[in-house]
Amino acid sequence: MNSVDFVYVWWNMFCYKCNIGYINDLADLFPDKVTIKLYADDVKLYSNIINNAFNATYDLQDQLEELSKWATVWQLPISYSKCCVLTVGRASLSLQQQSFVIGAHAIQSVSSTVDLGVTVNSNLKFSLHINKTCSKANKRANLILRCFESKSLESLVSAFKVYVRPILEYCSVVWNPCILKDINNLESVQRRFTKRLPGMKKFSYHQRLAILKLESLELRRLSADLLFAYKLVFGIIDLKLSDFFIADFHRASRRHQYQLYLPSCKSSIRFNSYSYRVLSTWNDLSPNETDFSSLTRFKLSLTPKQLLRHCKVYFK
Repeated sequence: MNSVDFVYVWWNMFCYKCNIGYINDLADLFPDKVTIKLYADDVKLYSNIINNAFNATYDLQDQLEELSKWATVWQLPISYSKCCVLTVGRASLSLQQQSFVIGAHAIQSVSSTVDLGVTVNSNLKFSLHINKTCSKANKRANLILRCFESKSLESLVSAFKVYVRPILEYCSVVWNPCILKDINNLESVQRRFTKRLPGMKKFSYHQRLAILKLESLELRRLSADLLFAYKLVFGIIDLKLSDFFIADFHRASRRHQYQLYLPSCKSSIRFNSYSYRVLSTWNDLSPNETDFSSLTRFKLSLTPKQLLRHCKVYFK
């Protein structure tokens, strides 16, 4: 993002005894230059600022003033303490010093914030989110080992799958790490848990996974990336394939017929984003081993034999 910066404004709106229907018309306030996203009583507003154009920042501030007027008219108070501004990209000093206000309240500028459970920072690196996730997951895993009276492997592993693994995999398509330190940090939660299981200490991590019929977390995240790509290609989710990839299914190829393409990029942030990250793995799927006929069959055909060569770490 050499010339493009994104300014995000997060805020929380107190809507006592009301549902999302009370704020649906909020989206009608904003022009195309400013984008708004709603989820329950959380609102996210963002603007694309090219070459630090001052008009774009003024547009954003104008819309914040419209928001303040709307909230006053409908008597829906804004939680100003939860509002923040996050600048994503290589913002210049002038953009970093730009202040935004809602009514008479200045919005705090932050370097990171939590958006729907994912910690996002200004350089779009997710090490902070991964550290928080691992800390929470380790505490949950320790509770299982301390509090479960049953010491059967089946019960403890089932508890790990239900109570710990979802923490480690929530929204992984967004933040799936490329840095070895982060990959190992995530894997250490499962590595430590399985080692503390009765009779497992003498085995290596790779052996424990085989005995307990578990997969490495990195392998599971890779599968999640591919399943999301499948849903995009076959229109299972309400997102445009063209927003993620260039698809030309009629182009001649020796590999499977659903090849995806992207232009080359120099930015490390973009190169490690979902679209570029999953591209080579998706295109490299074997047409003889992969079943594209349904999502369930596709998932079952994603065997470790196919995917392990695309993992950055082979856990032993």
